[in-house]
Amino acid sequence: MKPEVSVQQGDYVIKIPEGICEIEDVGCLDMSGVNKDKEYYALAPINQKGSKIYIPVNNVHGRIRNIISKEDAIAFIKSMPDIDEKDIQNEKMREQEYKAVILSGDNEKIASILKLIYSRKQERAEQGKKLSSTDERYFKLAEYMLFSELSFVLNVPREHIEQYIADMIEA
Repeated sequence: MKPEVSVQQGDYVIKIPEGICEIEDVGCLDMSGVNKDKEYYALAPINQKGSKIYIPVNNVHGRIRNIISKEDAIAFIKSMPDIDEKDIQNEKMREQEYKAVILSGDNEKIASILKLIYSRKQERAEQGKKLSSTDERYFKLAEYMLFSELSFVLNVPREHIEQYIADMIEA
């Protein structure tokens, strides 16, 4: 069961897979072809200035989630060494598995595919091979999803978050 999403104007949320958005407004849309009685969240992605995303208030489950707290972010980082890498039995289903994890918005699952792809990268490098384009694409997307949220919540510049995580794990 998905946790209840509780948000209001001015809150920051995770819009899956776009990332962190601010809820700029909650209300009915004044657009042709749109039900004038239906309420929407107007989301502004923080990394796409001028962009807007509209989501019906009564249909947010699995589409947005509350951003994690600073305390939860710290606890999550400290738990990262204990997260197992994702086990994908069927190589033909790898991309679908990656996509499902990204769309889940679950940071622990995202960390598990990051670990898997990192291991694959190491193995392929030892064989003198590059990472597949699928692995590369989902590694970047997973990293973006996870690190942008942690960076935002912990107020650490995005370009420093990997070192911040490494330092916290080693401490």
